Amino acid sequence: MRAPTACWVAVLGLLLPLYASVPKPAGWVPARWPWSDESSLDLLAGGPINCLLLTEYTPEFVAAAANRGVATLAILTPGPEALAAARRALAAKVTGIALEGDFPEGVVAAVKEAAGGAAVVEIASRSRMLAVSNGPLLATYQGVWPGVSVEENGGRRAGPSGSAWIDTNTGFIRAVRAWSDAPLWLANQPPAKTVVAASRYLEAIADAEASGARWVVTLDEDFAARLGRREARAVEAWRRMLAMLGYFEGHPEWRAMREYGQLALVQDIAKGGLVSGGILDMLAVKHTPVRPIAPDRLNAAALKDATMAVNVDAGALTPEEMEILRAFTRGGGALLTGPPGWKDQKPEGDRITLDKAELERLGDIWRDVNSMVGRRNLGVRLFNVSSMLSNMLVSGDGQTAILHLVNYSDYPVENVTAQFPTGYKRATLLTPDGTEKALEIYKTEEGWATDIDKIAVCATVRLEQQ
Repeated sequence: MRAPTACWVAVLGLLLPLYASVPKPAGWVPARWPWSDESSLDLLAGGPINCLLLTEYTPEFVAAAANRGVATLAILTPGPEALAAARRALAAKVTGIALEGDFPEGVVAAVKEAAGGAAVVEIASRSRMLAVSNGPLLATYQGVWPGVSVEENGGRRAGPSGSAWIDTNTGFIRAVRAWSDAPLWLANQPPAKTVVAASRYLEAIADAEASGARWVVTLDEDFAARLGRREARAVEAWRRMLAMLGYFEGHPEWRAMREYGQLALVQDIAKGGLVSGGILDMLAVKHTPVRPIAPDRLNAAALKDATMAVNVDAGALTPEEMEILRAFTRGGGALLTGPPGWKDQKPEGDRITLDKAELERLGDIWRDVNSMVGRRNLGVRLFNVSSMLSNMLVSGDGQTAILHLVNYSDYPVENVTAQFPTGYKRATLLTPDGTEKALEIYKTEEGWATDIDKIAVCATVRLEQQ
């Protein structure tokens, strides 16, 4: 009896570290997994995806994933069988439950009780996600599919800013991250009944990651079928997606950086902060570095180094918060407040973007903001970037800045110039293909600048003071 016991102890000693290596929720890199065969897990090799959202699975598949250090979440949708489905999933030893949709509070409580110590992630609507923010992370199934917006006649649509409009989730992501430090997932899916080009998947990943969120990788049916058959072009596209994810996941320090910019935007996250296509996205399209601030985090420290501030909805602030802005102006800062009677709009039901009338009203604020900002360099000015968005971050000590650039067109962009009011000693170009190239910094009439020869889908410029 001693020998078998010793063997089992040895086996358990090998298995426990494997299961213990399953990451914690903050480190989950998620994907919806359309397969339930264990061989499909080979597709994860060499990439950072370590959390699979499943609609079909077997205990054997779940165990095989755990042996690879991969977390598994069973996706449940609202319905009378939700609790029973959760119990079946937990019996299969999944890592946790993903409640996708808006569930009654009683059902959520019952599922959490049944889960015990297992994680329960609520993937809610944007309008409800703040109310369920006590879980291991924030997540929503609502998002726009990123890309240059096109009219029905094939022309590019322009927004109130006059620039080619880019459908993006960046404004929403940055508003949420200004309100909460919790990891944020965007679980929006590709357009229905559409074969999505590989480059569009890369844009979706970069659109989320450049602002500090994670997109739950989700494949259209055609791509999933071809990848399941291991067709060469599908496998190559998949490897590029893994490389893009690995690029951002390989730099965890970027997530710890704060938004940079001398323009601060005070906006209620529960209203306009949850909408795509609002003032934050307008500023992003114009490549104006902006620092979103949630009202409950508004203080002197949050406004440090800012020279301008926009208060979108004055009626939403408390007297104490308004006094902080008045002190900002007494210190020499410029303050712009939304028009009298303006009410910041929030998402309703399935609608997460502004309708035509709301866009026209928002145009009044945009004209005032644009007039106030003018041609000033509030952190960085970019040239030849009409199909791109940017996000500038800075380290806690202010010595290092990161400029993310995401290209939403179907072709590489060449000859990009970035101008900075601050003199940096070193600039380095980083790209998902592994490039790390020193860039020349040269003096201009308005400060300093550096040039980038070509950007495919995304690139990052690292700027260092020392």
